[in-house]
Amino acid sequence: MVETPPKPAAGHRKLLPGRIIVATHNPGKLKEIKDLLSPLGFRPASAGELGLPEPEETETTFRGNAELKALAAAKAAGEPALADDSGLAADGLSGAPGIYSARWAGPDKDFAAAMQKVEDGLAAEAGPGGDVDRRASFVSVLSLAWPDGHVESFEGVVRGQLVWPPRGGRGFGYDPIFVPEGETQTFGEMDPAHKHAISHRALAFAKLKARLEA
Repeated sequence: MVETPPKPAAGHRKLLPGRIIVATHNPGKLKEIKDLLSPLGFRPASAGELGLPEPEETETTFRGNAELKALAAAKAAGEPALADDSGLAADGLSGAPGIYSARWAGPDKDFAAAMQKVEDGLAAEAGPGGDVDRRASFVSVLSLAWPDGHVESFEGVVRGQLVWPPRGGRGFGYDPIFVPEGETQTFGEMDPAHKHAISHRALAFAKLKARLEA
């Protein structure tokens, strides 16, 4: 007899404060999520700290990959898990690097090289007179999953402009080349508290927080 796996529960599920697995091996992303979750009474523990494997990101959307990672961590740990899939989508590169944002940095997580790749790509796509489309978005999807397969996802998007050369040593990833709309500093230059208040991840987290407090 083949055992039928439990069906994911519909609707919102309550999650009480306590330990939560964060499905990441990225220290910068873990710190940012810790800063957001800790005030709510959650104690984030990363998949990297627990020795959980990183699943292959085989989906074609931010949401698909966030849910894949959250479910893999939740099932491996036997506890609720939170995953983020986020990235930079440059209008002038038809949305690239998009879901491949981390992969553009290679196995050594060389984001200096990844930012150079973005700039080189924009230059190659320049229009007549050398005009470069520097519009871009930062996208984040947070997925909260339980071991039985229940999952809830929340998306945040921030529009802005790409700059060159990179500015600022704060943040991580592509932060030094992205200036959000209405701001003059890149995410790499901003005070972390200000970035946490306006970032794509903060917008997704605000939706998650509303669910957690509901």
